[in-house]
Amino acid sequence: MSAAAYLTHRQKVLRLYKKAQRHLESWVIFKDQYRFEACLLRARFDEHKNEKDMVKATMLLKAAEEEFWDRQHPQPYIFPDSPGGTSYERYDCYKAPEWCLDLWHPSEKAMYPDYFAKREQWKKLRAASWDREIQQLQEETPADGPKTEVLPPARRKEDLPPLWWEYVTRPRERPS
Repeated sequence: MSAAAYLTHRQKVLRLYKKAQRHLESWVIFKDQYRFEACLLRARFDEHKNEKDMVKATMLLKAAEEEFWDRQHPQPYIFPDSPGGTSYERYDCYKAPEWCLDLWHPSEKAMYPDYFAKREQWKKLRAASWDREIQQLQEETPADGPKTEVLPPARRKEDLPPLWWEYVTRPRERPS
């Protein structure tokens, strides 16, 4: 498992803080009361932000996670486009795969010269880096299969992370 698969203590605290804020929004419906409660919550987190003893910091985080678990909202607000929301992946049917751009007529491509020039550079870079990316994935994948969906980062300065192409060329989020 790569180092990127683990969360740091700081990341855990920040995620807990954000979850607590979101659940607080679900509990408190009046804006002025919410701001007051949010300031109190922030003060509780800020109280221990400079804790140097990692054992104590870990115990504080564990206690905070248990408190969050006890006090979480039974039906928290979920943003429509978030996983579990009413509009999650609603517009996937409009997302055309990246290879469809290869079928565009030159007159259509001429309307977006900067993008297609950059895309040609990406395609050349993809062809040049593909073998190294696949080799890295094969070397770093355990024999019994990957443990998480997290892809490993690039290991050398001149290399690209495996499957970077999927992030660079992902389709637009919403139709125009």
